[in-house]
Amino acid sequence: MNKNILIIFIKKYKFSYIVGLVFMFLSSYVQTLFPKILGNTVDILKIKGFKPERIYVNIGWILLIAAGTFAFTYIWRNLVIGNARKLECYLREKLFDHFQILSPEFYNQRKTGDLIAYAINDINAVRQTLGPALSMAINGIVVCAISVYSMTRAVNWQLTLMALLPVPVMVYIMIHIGKAVKKRFKRVQETFASISDRVNENINGMRVIKSYVQEEKEVERFEKLNDQMVDSNLSMIRVSAFLPPLIELCFTVSFVINLIWGGNMVLKGSISLGDFIAFNGYLTMILAPVLSIGQVTTIFQRGMASFGRLNQIMSVKPCIEDTGTIMQPPRGQIKINKLTFTYPGTGKAALKNIGLTIPKGHILGIIGKTGSGKSTLVNLLLKMYPIGNGLIYFGDKDINEFKLEALRSGIGVVPQDNFMFHASVADNIRFFKEIYKPEEVIKAAQDSCIYESIMEFPKGFEAVLGERGVNISGGQKQRISIARALVREPEILVLDDALSAVDTVTESKILNNLRRVRKNKTTVIVASRISAVMQADEIIVLDKGEIRERGTHAQLIDKGGIYNEIYRYQFGTGKLESVG
Repeated sequence: MNKNILIIFIKKYKFSYIVGLVFMFLSSYVQTLFPKILGNTVDILKIKGFKPERIYVNIGWILLIAAGTFAFTYIWRNLVIGNARKLECYLREKLFDHFQILSPEFYNQRKTGDLIAYAINDINAVRQTLGPALSMAINGIVVCAISVYSMTRAVNWQLTLMALLPVPVMVYIMIHIGKAVKKRFKRVQETFASISDRVNENINGMRVIKSYVQEEKEVERFEKLNDQMVDSNLSMIRVSAFLPPLIELCFTVSFVINLIWGGNMVLKGSISLGDFIAFNGYLTMILAPVLSIGQVTTIFQRGMASFGRLNQIMSVKPCIEDTGTIMQPPRGQIKINKLTFTYPGTGKAALKNIGLTIPKGHILGIIGKTGSGKSTLVNLLLKMYPIGNGLIYFGDKDINEFKLEALRSGIGVVPQDNFMFHASVADNIRFFKEIYKPEEVIKAAQDSCIYESIMEFPKGFEAVLGERGVNISGGQKQRISIARALVREPEILVLDDALSAVDTVTESKILNNLRRVRKNKTTVIVASRISAVMQADEIIVLDKGEIRERGTHAQLIDKGGIYNEIYRYQFGTGKLESVG
């Protein structure tokens, strides 16, 4: 996590932090007045014929100290701990923003559960470190410093030195235990990520699991992960649980030294009984902060482990640099000039020497077997991967001259994986943008041939879809996705195998609607079925990343090549041999 993010946040809330720290110091100082007032009261009670008024005054001071401690603590906790909650929200937003700019390649290499762990557990650990832990540490240090000063100056410095002899031992052990906690907490976070990922996969793949009767096997796999989670937590607890009893043991030794040494001093008259009681009060007051410092050490090391994980993820740079300056969406013809592309980490080109011009207003059909490079070409039109200059043009402008937001806002894409949100049908179509009127949403649904199906839902357009659209069919998902693209009325529309789950009759209706509503606008149809591209102005056949054939449907049939073989196979007039 970039330290500048924290600096920006602290600067934004510096006034509340300053006020909170001031009241924290006041609260700590006021607390340390109590032992001295109590000791003074005991000394007054020892005097024969003491005046009750003096006792009443001290009682008043004690009540005032209690009220002041309450008020000051209430104020600083609201400010400092409240800012920690704001920091948690701020960091989560920054992390989410960072996720949005990362390239598809990043998500291909990361598990969902791990990313969820960053957004929940790690940020929460950082919040606890910079909120409760930091405030307990500062408060504890102030209380201890004032208490030790008061014990030294107001009572006796020799007694103070003897009573605090075990403290260096505690500090030394705390440091070493803290390092062990940090290492073990990192493992806890990793096992939490694995469990989150397993749960996520099982929920999303529940239909497949049930279809293959794998419930028991999945339970066994989850139990193994769960046992690992328990073991990693117990490993951390075995170390962190050592601190509180150690601190109490050390302070027991301190109290024993104090009772023996200090008791003798009272008997000898070196200090008064009131001073001895005040000294014990200060020693007791030190105990609570030191105990909390032990807890702080554990929380701090957890936070540092999470801070390191967040810093690692936040330092990942998107492989695509948004260096363009054009803010307008792309228009005009699309020209691809000798494009060759290889995915990072692979040695084989996914596209080879692609040369293509799509005039404005034309419909281009792209067909080819699985792995031929169809989706890769679509991804490059959206600049999902870095592209060299001079390879793709929109009009007379290079793709790298466009801002990413402008480029992608001008291209409507219906991807192969038709993702549905757990929201209403209307929200899924307009993608939660209120700029689209209800009639525009309805028109998009009609043009994508999903309107009648929507009206059969109990609540129509307000019917809520299950997560990932589990309560609707694949064909309905595709048509809602098409409506989502059409409602934007983009200059360029790309259907990436977006008609594979609809029947041929519905497919024909959708294609006719597209030709009607998208006059003078460019459309690219990527398909596995020839029926989806037959009416295109031009069709290209991709095979092993290369354009093997191009032309209209009639021209390609006459050539008798790959396209002709696909046609004969799909329409039952022959066997597919070259492609498959």
